[in-house]
Amino acid sequence: MTTTNTSRLLKLGDTDLTVRSPLEDIRGHTVIDQSGDEIGHVDALLIDDQERKVRFLQIASGGILGIGEQRFLVPVDAVLGVDDSQLVIDQTGERVSGSPGYDPDLVYDRDYYRDLYNYYGYAPYWHPGYTYPAYPY
Repeated sequence: MTTTNTSRLLKLGDTDLTVRSPLEDIRGHTVIDQSGDEIGHVDALLIDDQERKVRFLQIASGGILGIGEQRFLVPVDAVLGVDDSQLVIDQTGERVSGSPGYDPDLVYDRDYYRDLYNYYGYAPYWHPGYTYPAYPY
């Protein structure tokens, strides 16, 4: 079945949009993997420009003062829980660091995002029957 969804993913910070409540803004939160290890922090939120929902977290890891940081995209579906300063995902740090490399030039490439969803074991948001995850508290 072919889908006609043509939404694009944009960084929330590059738009005029904001999160519904400042308490739900997880940018800057420390990202913890399923083993309890810190793997980085939420650097950006990627939203689709049609439904205006967060689809991916951009996680920055490593480096010093932003220099030498690596960036990875993780589907929002991976989020298990959120508190005031941390976000827990259902992946390992090794899995995240081994993901297809982040490439800002591919922000409009549907195949790139499909490959990311497949890598993490989730159906892409544009597939029929996809259900947006509930916001975890």
